Amino acid sequence: MREAVRMSSTGKNQKNKPTGTFRVTTRNKKKPGSEKLRKKYFDPRAFNAKTGKKGMHVVFEETKLS
Repeated sequence: MREAVRMSSTGKNQKNKPTGTFRVTTRNKKKPGSEKLRKKYFDPRAFNAKTGKKGMHVVFEETKLS
């Protein structure tokens, strides 16, 4: 009833490129009208321009699990 999905980070590094960080989680595939998952997690590679340091909470979006 549940399928594995990959959650990719939307965070950027200092050079404004994607960090490449991801998580693997599961979701209910029988839920009608389900959209892509979007959750907020901590990304240790994302650059926080306000503090000038790495590491911040960013949105992770569902992508295909290869």
